[in-house]
Amino acid sequence: MTSTGSFPAVTGTIPTAAIPAVATPAATVSGPAPTGSIPPQQAAPQPTGSWPLPVPSAPPMPPHSVPPAPAATRRSPLGAIAMVLAILLLIVVGVQAAFIVDLEKRVERADAAAKTAQAGDASRLKALEDRADKLEQKTGSSLDAAEVAASVRPSVFRVATKYATGTGFALGKAPAGGGTDLITNYHVVAESYQRGEKNVSLERTDQRFPAKIVEVHPDKDLAVLRTDEEFTRLVPASAVPKVGEPVLVIGSPLGLEDTVTTGVVSAFRTLGGESLMQFDAAINPGNSGGPVFNAKKEVVGVATLKAQQAEGIGLAIPISVVCDTVPSVC
Repeated sequence: MTSTGSFPAVTGTIPTAAIPAVATPAATVSGPAPTGSIPPQQAAPQPTGSWPLPVPSAPPMPPHSVPPAPAATRRSPLGAIAMVLAILLLIVVGVQAAFIVDLEKRVERADAAAKTAQAGDASRLKALEDRADKLEQKTGSSLDAAEVAASVRPSVFRVATKYATGTGFALGKAPAGGGTDLITNYHVVAESYQRGEKNVSLERTDQRFPAKIVEVHPDKDLAVLRTDEEFTRLVPASAVPKVGEPVLVIGSPLGLEDTVTTGVVSAFRTLGGESLMQFDAAINPGNSGGPVFNAKKEVVGVATLKAQQAEGIGLAIPISVVCDTVPSVC
């Protein structure tokens, strides 16, 4: 701008490509109009000066579109509960599995301990049985005459006929019709039996019981008596006594009932083809048919003979011979 306030004339033309066409400001500037011509369809060039040229307005930009944020997914409370339950179930299953494994181990240990204990019990039982056998053997060699006699005397009787007296004792099984069978020597009842008199008497203390001769074995010197009374039956020994083993004899020597004598087994003999047990307990006429006991209160023989003009030599029929001859009473 000059001091006069007028714009200098602008000569020449401005290429249309250099500056975009702009609208002429509505306001006019005082002073002489610039000379020259402006090509048609072109805006007059802006005069040079100190103010800024107008800036063409930029076309409006479409608003920037921001994609909507995805909606937050809402978790169902049922799903969370199901997940918690599943976790709890897994924990429970794990605990149960561990418990089962531990239980199986405990059972195995218990089984092993039980087997060990059983083996120990079997060993201790065997030791006890051995000790019992040894004690029994010692007891067998130590006879308590008073105890044995007190236990067996109620089963031993004096046998009386018109012609002889002897001894008999209740033994073994009960007969089919009831009552009690007794064993004695045949020679005690031989004369009565041969005369057809089969009734005999069983006596002890002040009591008397009727009996009958029901079976005889003269070759074995054995006879069976039967009474309707019920008496305690003695037990036959299952083993043969050893030589030197103590024995006890109960009988009625010379009619003296309940007489007790003791001794030992002296030997085993065979006389007249018959097996006999020798013992040294005193016996006399009237002891015939009486029982010989061991320390266990078992009958080991039937006293039947004594040596004449000698002492301490008695003979008995072994109980095994009695059972073989009269199996019904054993």
